[in-house]
Amino acid sequence: MKKMKNIEKLTEREWEELASLLSGEQDEKSEVPGRFLDGDTLDTEKHWKELKKMDDDKEINVDRAWDRLYSRMNEDGIIAPAPVRRYIFDGMPVLRIAATVLILLTFGSGLIYLNNKGLLSSKTTIATTSEQQNIRVDLPDGSVVFLNRNTELSYRRNFSGHGRNVALTGEALFDIAREETNPFTVSAGSAKITVLGTTFSIITNDAGPEVEVFVQTGKVMLSDNSGKQSIGIDPGYIGTIGSGQPEVKLNTDPNYLSWNTGKLVYSGQKLENVFNDLRKIYRIEINTSDPDILSQSLTSTFEKQSHETIILVICTTFNLSFTRDGDVYHLSRR
Repeated sequence: MKKMKNIEKLTEREWEELASLLSGEQDEKSEVPGRFLDGDTLDTEKHWKELKKMDDDKEINVDRAWDRLYSRMNEDGIIAPAPVRRYIFDGMPVLRIAATVLILLTFGSGLIYLNNKGLLSSKTTIATTSEQQNIRVDLPDGSVVFLNRNTELSYRRNFSGHGRNVALTGEALFDIAREETNPFTVSAGSAKITVLGTTFSIITNDAGPEVEVFVQTGKVMLSDNSGKQSIGIDPGYIGTIGSGQPEVKLNTDPNYLSWNTGKLVYSGQKLENVFNDLRKIYRIEINTSDPDILSQSLTSTFEKQSHETIILVICTTFNLSFTRDGDVYHLSRR
């Protein structure tokens, strides 16, 4: 199979520009696609469009493809301008058959190369670090997503026009714009979440297959990737799916979405539970050598306060002191 001469000469950015031209996103030819096509004797740009029509169940017009290929080869001086003799085999020009096969093989090579480069997907990816929390992402359909720490969200540029599909790793809160005929689907680890318009959160864990979904409004369908297991989740409930049977339970944790709301509410919870919340939300560590401290009950509300302020309030309330080493707090009695 003949390779295109200029494949390895283009940079990553130049491949993106070429892919944009071939996919129809860029109308005006620039120097990069021109340089690529100068070394391409198979008229890749035009025949790419012919192949694209296969997705619409339309046949490739072999005669037209041959005429375009022959004309380009003639213009480039690859063949003499004199008429070419075409030998017939079962009523179809043999040379046209060979040209069609060559076109398909060349396009296949180009498609594989561009796909491996990630240039055909035109994918947008937003990722947060361990220091970034509650990052807002506005999707093209009007939906809004808030990303927690160490989370990644990705979607294609043609997102709203060809199915509202996104992929998620980590934890995020979704507020989905309702479209009755265009469901919103999230691929999250071992599960898929499908909605029409609702508010819900998703937690995935790289360490295991379990996916957890909490629904605030509307209704969510949670299923595994095989489609063999699925559950519907109503507002106020948490659904989980993973290696075992899907489960649904009522959410009794008022601080489930505190990483997003910035609000912590306690009405008699033990400090052990409070410290667990602080560890999760603020990514800090809290230690104590006195187990009696963990059994103390706290009634208080914190709204958009720093973790150090919260610890100071706790220490004042229970007559404690603390020392700090970076993100590690050690609490003890005074």
